[in-house]
Amino acid sequence: MFENNIISFIGSGMMAEAMIRGLLALKIVKPEQIIAAGPRPERGIHLHDRHGIRTTTSNRDAAEAGDIVVLSVKPQVLVSAMNEIRGQLRRQNLLLSIVAGAPIRKLADGTAHAAVVRAMPNTPAQIGQGMTVWTATLEVEERQQQQAQAILGSLGQELYVDEEDYLDMATALSGTGPAYVFMFMEAMIDAGVHMGFSRRVATQLVMQTLRGSVAYAAQAHKHEAELRNQVTSPGGTTAAALYEMEKGGLRTVISHGIFAAYQRSISLGQGKKRPTLDL
Repeated sequence: MFENNIISFIGSGMMAEAMIRGLLALKIVKPEQIIAAGPRPERGIHLHDRHGIRTTTSNRDAAEAGDIVVLSVKPQVLVSAMNEIRGQLRRQNLLLSIVAGAPIRKLADGTAHAAVVRAMPNTPAQIGQGMTVWTATLEVEERQQQQAQAILGSLGQELYVDEEDYLDMATALSGTGPAYVFMFMEAMIDAGVHMGFSRRVATQLVMQTLRGSVAYAAQAHKHEAELRNQVTSPGGTTAAALYEMEKGGLRTVISHGIFAAYQRSISLGQGKKRPTLDL
């Protein structure tokens, strides 16, 4: 699928390395087909020593050499990175962005390039267990879509959507989702410590409970409410716990939080900065 294509990463941080690691582990490409560009030479040395890839501190050189150019920089340096690679992309190249909150129009205008894939991965992608939602412009050819699917699939599961609006929804649900899970984990562990468990034991109990619950739900193919009811005996401990959680508005708070993230994603895509408080 990739033949002798070169994949150039503009930005060599943790998510870029996760993609590189996945691509090489799955033998999708060879190390010599990957170039990673970043401002710190020591980071390049680390990536070369660990993965055998080529590295550079020049975004321009990496983009010029690449057939597929992956934008994996932090959002605050996106504009300067696009200015550096503008004019270096050939018509047959594919631009793939995993930059949070950067809409396709901004990417296309900033790089003067039409064949763009925009993707929203999440943190578990760093261990190959991610969920990535992505979309593509009409200029992205079928073969390029297949290449994008393979690259993003190296991070875990991927889902193509035909409208960019879904990317903002995915940002709020799966992109930001791990933070919600981590907060819930933290609350459960703290409750365990409060009852008398050591933090080590409470952590073990919570992590395996969540891990097992997700695995069970995935293979049970039943509605979540039905699974919950299986654990809830009338007048029992689970019923008592759920009553307090529902009374406290847990379900509503989670829903409001996710919708707030969705609205924030939309405003970031429109270039709106966070409002300041007039104190």
